[in-house]
Amino acid sequence: MEVSVIGSSQVNLGRTDLGTKEVGLFRFSKNLSFANISSLKNSKIWIGQSSSVRWPSKSSAPFLIEASAAVHTQAAVSGKRSKVDDGLRLYVGLPQDTVSESNTIKHARAIAAGLKALKLLGVDGVELPIWWGIAEKEGMGKYNWTGYLVIAEMVQKMDLKLHVSINFHGCSPSQISLPDWVSQIGELEPNIFFCDRSGQHYKDCLSLSVNDLPVLNGKSPVQVYKAFCENFKTAFSPLLGSTITGISIGLGPDGELRYPSFHRATKSGHHLGAGEFQCFDENMLSNLKKHAEAQGNPLWGLSGPHDSPKYDDQPVSGGFFQEHGGSWETQYGDFFLSWYSNQLVSHGDRLLSLAVSTFGDVPITVSGKVPLIHSWYRTRSHPAEAMAGFYNTVTRDGYEPIIEMFSKNSCKIILPGMDLSDDYQPNETFSSPESLLKQILTSCRKHGVEISGQNSLVSGAPEGFNQITKNLLQENTVDLFTYQRMGADFFSPEHFPSFTKFVRNLGQPCLHSDDLAVDEPNSADSLPGKNRQMQAA
Repeated sequence: MEVSVIGSSQVNLGRTDLGTKEVGLFRFSKNLSFANISSLKNSKIWIGQSSSVRWPSKSSAPFLIEASAAVHTQAAVSGKRSKVDDGLRLYVGLPQDTVSESNTIKHARAIAAGLKALKLLGVDGVELPIWWGIAEKEGMGKYNWTGYLVIAEMVQKMDLKLHVSINFHGCSPSQISLPDWVSQIGELEPNIFFCDRSGQHYKDCLSLSVNDLPVLNGKSPVQVYKAFCENFKTAFSPLLGSTITGISIGLGPDGELRYPSFHRATKSGHHLGAGEFQCFDENMLSNLKKHAEAQGNPLWGLSGPHDSPKYDDQPVSGGFFQEHGGSWETQYGDFFLSWYSNQLVSHGDRLLSLAVSTFGDVPITVSGKVPLIHSWYRTRSHPAEAMAGFYNTVTRDGYEPIIEMFSKNSCKIILPGMDLSDDYQPNETFSSPESLLKQILTSCRKHGVEISGQNSLVSGAPEGFNQITKNLLQENTVDLFTYQRMGADFFSPEHFPSFTKFVRNLGQPCLHSDDLAVDEPNSADSLPGKNRQMQAA
């Protein structure tokens, strides 16, 4: 099989047409593959079966894509403005493991071909994850940006824009860990990590309780994060403000501002519970004790809640989150949840202000990511959100202080889950991603905080793309959407045709969301565990 990209009007992927159909900007065959790449020459990309470079794929059959020039001019001819014309920019995330632990590019030719395909589709840019555990792997202050600079230069040559995500956490699915020297410190002093009630530590990021403690060879994590960002700024200075137009700072697990409330696999394999509180490392307990004493209730600071559920439990199984008469509604419950959430807000403020002070003199946007913890949203106590650090109940808006903190730092907020609809959530988790997203968007508009959107799942199911388009058409506060993320699944025959159709819909004249085509679902029902796992993708 071979793939050629010729000029800007035609993309010919494959020599065998197995029956084609019109989808979005291109005409696709029934089978699609992006598995094998042999060479790149000027404006052509050749993908051949004999290539030694492989991007793992679920399919190996050839396919044909031909660009339709008429589509590119459709919005202009109609005389109406498209969503893209109104300022919406579309990005695609590069693979989490684009750069390997040895600082080399994984599937370099596949990524080059992908960049060219995205450029021809009309995508504005890509998002690149940069990992603390790779760039500062060998020792504190020993930075290696080689692989990331190569990718940035590839993006620049393709005349695309680049958003960089600076990640101070690990990613177990992609086998990306914290820097070796940090993990070694953690083996001797595990209390630098978050800890649950049973004593199990989460080792993919540091506890926010050590932010200003000299636990990393005499320096605090905040000092190390600051030095990392400053060295990045120096290394990438020629690209900042031109190719690199935005930077997001990692705020916690999976880069999100939250506690790792679901860091342990459940017995059932599905997350039907609400997680567990993560306040049992020595430093968090010390902070809790001091806070309780200052409030005149020293006994409240001896430990976290004793009646909260475990990972596998239904949230109402203990006394804390019972719908009526639970501890969360008592004076103690308010004391604990206020302290727990305020610790998270202070942490986010600390890291966002660090990023702003570092990059404030260059013309780029600074962002942070807030998760969409939508399970159990339709209960009174919102237990999943509470466990993750959001004190959001039927009587209290827990996102208002978060949004105010973003506003104070003049930072943009990244919201995932724009592909999720209530119709495809399991009834037993009382989930409502649409209601939660609406609540956060309302608060962002109130405080003037700009929003970047993301999806949570890569499935190719029409309902997911329709939901994204609906959200983007309705919410004028979203000016950038990043589709997560490139890889074998992204270029599969089950997904890529639907993605090009989605791009076409964004480029068409603005329609009311009710005018969007409704397709029958063609994928498995959503599972709460799967949704939560993919929200950080």
